[in-house]
Amino acid sequence: MSSGSGDHDFFADDAPPTLGPKAASPCPEDVPPDLSLLTGGGKVDPDLIRAASASADDDNTDSALTVTFRLTRDLRKRLDKYLQDRIPFLSRTQLQRLIAEQAVTVNDRQPKASTNLRIGDVVTVVVPPPPTKDIVAEDIPLQILYEDDDLIVVNKQAQLIVHPARGNKRGTLINALVWHFRHHSAGSLSTVGTDDARPGVVHRLDRSTTGVIIVAKTDIAHWRLARQFENRTTDKRYLAVVHGRVEPVADLIDLPIGKHPVHRELMAVRYDENAKQSQTLYRVREQFDDFALVELELHTGRTHQIRVHLSHLGWPIVGDEPYGGGLVTESEIARRGGGGAPILARQALHATSLALRHPVTACPMEFIAPMWPDMYRLIELLRTHRRMGEPIVPAGARLDMDEVMRMSPVRST
Repeated sequence: MSSGSGDHDFFADDAPPTLGPKAASPCPEDVPPDLSLLTGGGKVDPDLIRAASASADDDNTDSALTVTFRLTRDLRKRLDKYLQDRIPFLSRTQLQRLIAEQAVTVNDRQPKASTNLRIGDVVTVVVPPPPTKDIVAEDIPLQILYEDDDLIVVNKQAQLIVHPARGNKRGTLINALVWHFRHHSAGSLSTVGTDDARPGVVHRLDRSTTGVIIVAKTDIAHWRLARQFENRTTDKRYLAVVHGRVEPVADLIDLPIGKHPVHRELMAVRYDENAKQSQTLYRVREQFDDFALVELELHTGRTHQIRVHLSHLGWPIVGDEPYGGGLVTESEIARRGGGGAPILARQALHATSLALRHPVTACPMEFIAPMWPDMYRLIELLRTHRRMGEPIVPAGARLDMDEVMRMSPVRST
């Protein structure tokens, strides 16, 4: 067991299913009996994973759980299929995602899902605990933009995670929606995604990104909405305030994105097999002195895509410190020095509009989310102190900025 990091390491040979838990571990001195994560058949036990993760959370330690398999037989099996046998509570798609996110190594190297395993290979997996299926209802204020029998649309506030996950089992949008349906509305979340503790979740927003998000209330609505996102027939527009002068006023950013090679919680532009094609279309709506207001349209949906693309080109989003964006104060905007509290303590990124077809009636729908007070105030201050000209409406721009500003800021939830 490693010391100091809070990680837990568990070892298992690729032993026949008939072997007991002690025989399945070549390093018993490293595995306290009460923390073994394996069943007698050498599979990862989901209940033991939950218990070990909860124990680590209670101790305020990093609850990443690592399992290592050493192959004692030449199985000639793909990595993803092998892991599906060993970690049955994760789907093959989830395991492929773990591999793509570099949470799996083979002989201390980054593999592909298709890597064929041979005798003597050592496979190490950072195993996420199975999420609980029991969602706790919590009275968290929400700004509901629209609701009917099939779906609900919310203007998500900052610091609200979309669904429960390891380390964030409460305080999420899903917890709030469960409460909303019990006390203020009718219906429930779709059952799609229940096994991953994200029932009804069709798409997501980063924790600190605000704006429009749609959640399905029935399974039929869920599948039909998901198909629209998958087929890219939805139209979703973001607004961001960035540092710098953005030129040209409109362009397609076509740069591949993958896991950051050093900081695992971040993403980066990469040109190797671990990256995926990523496309972001930007249009400058207002250019200020040293800042710009940009409308963004995603052609792909990679993690942190907008933040990574803008940062890579030298235009980090204001407040997005992990990707090089700075916190700004009113005094700084007004050129009176840098003192005072930041105008906003998060990235200035807002999912402003979402257009799609209703999953049951097929009628076209568009939802506009008013900006929250911090980002609205930032834009107003820039217009007052840093204006360089009139607003711009490049070809293909969808957002009516006058309407968006009139609707903003959010006044109550």
